[in-house]
Amino acid sequence: MRLRLAIAAMLPVLALAACGTSTASQDAGPTRTVEHAMGETKVPMAPKRVVVLDTDKLDSMVSLGLAPVGAAQAQENQTWPDYLGSALANTKPVGTLQQPNIEAIMALKPDLILGSKFRQAAFYDKLSKIAPTVFTERVGITWKENFLLDAEALGKKEQAQQLLSAYEARAKEIGAKYSELQVSIVRFMPTEIRMYGPQSFSGIVLEDAGIPRPEVQQLKDQEDRRFGKLSQENIAKADGDAIFYTAYGENAAKAQAEVTGGPLWKNLKAVKSGNAHNVDDEIWMTGIGVTAAGKILDDLDKYLAPLA
Repeated sequence: MRLRLAIAAMLPVLALAACGTSTASQDAGPTRTVEHAMGETKVPMAPKRVVVLDTDKLDSMVSLGLAPVGAAQAQENQTWPDYLGSALANTKPVGTLQQPNIEAIMALKPDLILGSKFRQAAFYDKLSKIAPTVFTERVGITWKENFLLDAEALGKKEQAQQLLSAYEARAKEIGAKYSELQVSIVRFMPTEIRMYGPQSFSGIVLEDAGIPRPEVQQLKDQEDRRFGKLSQENIAKADGDAIFYTAYGENAAKAQAEVTGGPLWKNLKAVKSGNAHNVDDEIWMTGIGVTAAGKILDDLDKYLAPLA
């Protein structure tokens, strides 16, 4: 009798322990092992319910004809990128890039989580207890490697390689028409102005196309060559045969309007000749994927054609 009572008393404890075990460790069918920034993880052969924790992974999934069940947002209550169309209509928000909502992720019962060591390393242990979790190392400069790793985790690496090859071939084809031009990339942030260099996402797209950059925007004196800072006083460093500029958020758009309405901006060669173009920040800066890269090529071909 005492033995039966002891066993009965232990059942709730055992049940709680079972609830606390990682769903990642439960046998959900055949798996593949994927090496990534945090080690090795066994992932389902064909994941069905994927949560993504960075903007590049939204692009990755849509590019591969998929859609995540949940995704982190750059800022709370932000809408999904317009350039990805309606593919994310049913995707649920799960916190922000810097602060993913663990409870919201758990509620979606994912079978794969894709994130970034650069942004979410501190959350990896918690996330990997919910579902198999695969992290890329960095963001931006390694966007092609990241795409291939995300695709490997999704069981779509061959398709991803084909998409990348097609993009690179198109970049060379388009860029060949504009190899005599120098193109400048500028981004207005809420508290600063940036010129984007060769290690930025959009800078890499221009490099793939073989389109030259102004010498000052090569950022050769910097270890981190993603971007350099500008002020209104030295805005001349933003000049080129053409300028492509964006703003990150509403406050940055106000700062952009102030600068582009001023005399120093209006005195730039590209502005005077009508070759300064306000483009989509979601595509040029935060897209960081093969679909966004293709749309940058669209912009280049559209706006540079009159100069060729």
